[in-house]
Amino acid sequence: MLGGKYTPTIGLEVHAQLNTNTKLFCACPNQFGQTANHLTCPICLGHPGTLPVLNQKAVEFAIKAGLALGCTIHLHSVFARKNYFYPDLPKGYQISQFDLPICTEGKLTIGDRNIGITRIHMEEDAGKLLHGDSQHNKGGSLVDLNRAGVPLIEIVSEPDIVSAQEASDYLKELRNILRYLDVCDGNMEQGSLRCDANVSVRPQGQKQFGTKVEVKNMNSFRHVQKAIEFEIERQSLAMEQGETIAQETRLWDIDKGVTRSMRSKEEANDYRYFPEPDLKPLVVSKDLIHELRQGLPELPAQKRHRYIHELQMAEQDAQTICEDQKIAAYFDACMNIFGSSAQHAKSITNLLTSEVLRLSNEKGQDVDQLHITPEKLVDIVKLIEDGTISGKIAKEIINEVAQTGAAPSELVEKKGLAQISDTSSIQNMVDEVVAANPDQAQAYRDGKDKLFGFFVGQVMKASKGKANPTLVNELLIKSLSK
Repeated sequence: MLGGKYTPTIGLEVHAQLNTNTKLFCACPNQFGQTANHLTCPICLGHPGTLPVLNQKAVEFAIKAGLALGCTIHLHSVFARKNYFYPDLPKGYQISQFDLPICTEGKLTIGDRNIGITRIHMEEDAGKLLHGDSQHNKGGSLVDLNRAGVPLIEIVSEPDIVSAQEASDYLKELRNILRYLDVCDGNMEQGSLRCDANVSVRPQGQKQFGTKVEVKNMNSFRHVQKAIEFEIERQSLAMEQGETIAQETRLWDIDKGVTRSMRSKEEANDYRYFPEPDLKPLVVSKDLIHELRQGLPELPAQKRHRYIHELQMAEQDAQTICEDQKIAAYFDACMNIFGSSAQHAKSITNLLTSEVLRLSNEKGQDVDQLHITPEKLVDIVKLIEDGTISGKIAKEIINEVAQTGAAPSELVEKKGLAQISDTSSIQNMVDEVVAANPDQAQAYRDGKDKLFGFFVGQVMKASKGKANPTLVNELLIKSLSK
């Protein structure tokens, strides 16, 4: 690495497929994974004489995204034809927005930095080319036009991003916002969210930006970060050796971990934009914008702030819970049942971030699909807090509930898992453990404090995990100090 000798400048162009039921200009279903070329009609296939009809829900979704990102929402915007030929573009042009987009001048805050949003514009997606060897194409390429006409918003950032890590963080937060709004599912592997990065470097202290290179074909946060890191290093090394950086589009080669040249970079005039003659200018009312603004959900940054400042939640826990809308909804449901105190939040957070998310990952299910409903998790926490069960037994109960869906209190009674809180019973166990380990007891008295954990473990083992931990600690301290 060439260290701080060169300054990187990064801007991201993010394409987000909108969660509408139908495509942008026709009534074809907007669905992923269907039989190739079955979700098409004369309009999205570009047959002569067909006319596009704009999907109102797509417009509302674009406005919601703009509002969430602090953009100016324009009451008047225009669709244009972006002309280029490609096998997956049946009409030979793409209906997009160019000089008059629906949203401009927003921002997304990452840490203590604001990343500017230049614009959000609406456009239709192209089809999908399938390359390479398979039983179908035998080394050639096939085209699936199911995706042609699917509604997109393109979110273009300012060149404010200064590192590959910040680019990854920006993309994660942006995807999270779109998911909270329920305007895009954010599935990068399926292509619902796609990212192109514009990367340049310049000598440290130079104000003028370097030559911009666009990097495509990145379908995960890790790939975005790795591709940008590679490109920064490639350009820095080229400048160090006196080479000229070509303005071009490059592809990220996932297998080799390098970018490779694809084509020279197009300029806007290469696309011969002109207003779409078959669509009137898009006019939205102030009333619609107000209605959509009022309906915005609590967004990730707002939730994190509330959790940290009102519930005294640790910053890392707040980040973990808020990075997935379904996890945050699960947590909020628990708090609505239990009551919004800091202590309740801490108890719920401990089990949610450890046990519930572990099971979610193991089963490959979202938290709202698990048998451990918010009601049942709250019941388990209450059983811990009233001393009925220990934290260790709680984990056993959670696993059982995840398998069977049984009520936690019924499991405690049925399996005899209630916590032992009888002082004399625990004292007997403590006495037996200390008597059975005289050498360790003397070593503890001689200053080896870490042996205390050994004794706690032995007592809990003797009680099959059911002894009240607080009482165990208290009685052990007294017994070992004799």
